[in-house]
Amino acid sequence: MDIPELNLSNHFLIAMPSMLDPVFGGTVVYLCEHNDRGALGMVINKPTAISMHELFNRLELKLEIAPLFDNPVMFGGPVQDDRGFVLHSPSGSFSSMLKVTDDITFTTSRDVLEAVASGHGPHRLLVSIGYAGWSAGQLEEEIGQNGWLTVAADPSVIFDLPIHERYTAALGLLGINPAMLSPGAGRA
Repeated sequence: MDIPELNLSNHFLIAMPSMLDPVFGGTVVYLCEHNDRGALGMVINKPTAISMHELFNRLELKLEIAPLFDNPVMFGGPVQDDRGFVLHSPSGSFSSMLKVTDDITFTTSRDVLEAVASGHGPHRLLVSIGYAGWSAGQLEEEIGQNGWLTVAADPSVIFDLPIHERYTAALGLLGINPAMLSPGAGRA
């Protein structure tokens, strides 16, 4: 009997309270890609101390969109934490882009930020430093050990909610109140 392949692309991983890992404890990760080679995602609720305005200044780009100035750049994960990554609504074509769904695209090239700076880029975006990655079978093992809950992603949680509401909102997609979760796993 063949076991169907688990594909959690376009899903949220929600860290269980028992996850004490300083990197992933209390996080929500949006999975951009998940296949037999592993998984790639971005933490969507862990801001850095860098604002979008500061990031664009460092890149020598003039950010003209005032509402974005104070938005924080997110800590996307511990992999390639010296590079930027962007989750955004589809808008144009960029040199290093992965279309996840009709509503969400993942881009790793500078040209998306250049388009945003000029006012011609995506209107909904989340910029991160680094990403989260798992080797083949690693994520499935962590889920099996009750490290993560999974739920189909809702773009409004990523793009429309304040950062501090994203964990609770992601749990809400499962009908779960955070107070209902126990830090320990039970055995029946």
